Amino acid sequence: MEIRGSLWFILITILIDAIGVGLIFPLMPDLMARVGAVTTGSGAIWGGILMAAYAATQFLFAPLVGGLSDAFGRKPVLLVALAALAFDYVLMALAQTFWLLLIGRLVAGVAGATYITATAYLADISPPEKRAANFGLIGATFGVGFVLGPALGGILAQVSVTLPFWTAAILSAANVVFGLIILPESLPPEKRRALSEIAINPFGAILDALRLPALTIPLVAMFVFEFANMVYPTLWAFWGREAFGWSAAVIGTSLAAYGIGVALTQTVVMPRLLTRFGEHRVLIFALGTGVIGAVGFGVIGAAWMVAIFLPIACLSDMAPPTMTAIMANATDESRQGLLQGVIASLGSLAAVLAPLVMTPVFFAFTDSAARVHLPGAPFLLAALLMGGLLSLVFRFNPQTA
Repeated sequence: MEIRGSLWFILITILIDAIGVGLIFPLMPDLMARVGAVTTGSGAIWGGILMAAYAATQFLFAPLVGGLSDAFGRKPVLLVALAALAFDYVLMALAQTFWLLLIGRLVAGVAGATYITATAYLADISPPEKRAANFGLIGATFGVGFVLGPALGGILAQVSVTLPFWTAAILSAANVVFGLIILPESLPPEKRRALSEIAINPFGAILDALRLPALTIPLVAMFVFEFANMVYPTLWAFWGREAFGWSAAVIGTSLAAYGIGVALTQTVVMPRLLTRFGEHRVLIFALGTGVIGAVGFGVIGAAWMVAIFLPIACLSDMAPPTMTAIMANATDESRQGLLQGVIASLGSLAAVLAPLVMTPVFFAFTDSAARVHLPGAPFLLAALLMGGLLSLVFRFNPQTA
């Protein structure tokens, strides 16, 4: 097996997936207007439905996609999903109605679940002593793609709102050809296992969470934070357009800056703070910055002030990995896999529910009939949720839980 070529294929696949996730964010206001949304507020609601549909299909199909790769091998599942992703981008480029866009997002959600198969492939081809380092490459690659996606989408949209989708379709199709040529199968037939009902049940991990000791408060905190923090990918583009008249290029640039800020926070700032102050204090600090950042975006009236509150908001992204570490330390080794499954499931549910709650709030405060015009109202809701978490976590002592 040519491990180097396979590794490059997996990393390119993850990169394309991540670019696809971020690509659509700066285009959302223009895309919704293209299919008939008459105001920024109504466009936000339609966009929220698209985001919820994408997250819901990922939540429902991720176990099935993983199970199929266990049963039939990694290569065919990866290649079929990439081909479906290329088809989805073509569909979105051609879409003139909301319903066609919705179908495209549903297809993208199913195809985007290849992250699990790609990770399993990497585990297959990596010796035990190199797995952690290779998984780190996946995380780094996804981070790069999530920065490139909004930036690329914003730049290409200056030519045409459909050009980013045609570009992504070409990249996905080229990766299918690359995989057909270079990618060997990593899971031999003797190691495959048949699909089971339990293996494809997306609710199993959440139900099992009820049996985890001493994790109720951290799990609730994780879900509420992820729910509140979804205000950024869900509404940033619509908020920027409504509050400051931002173009797709400016929206994409600001999202890329946010991605870079989060990456620097987690790789440079967080390790130093954890060493000096410990997990509990860092979590309190992260939630505090989350409240400050969200309140800032809720009330600011000048675009230049974004530069002040954006770095503060980035610091709040220390909360999820810190909460994960606290929970992992409170869980025995035999339940670590279950714990990670629960965390992933709760994150997916937050990504489904948050757009359905946040976008109506945005619509209510930007509609022409609104008594108070406040595009930042959803950020204030997020700040309220994080403030409640801050009070809960401040009294929670992980050492005695």
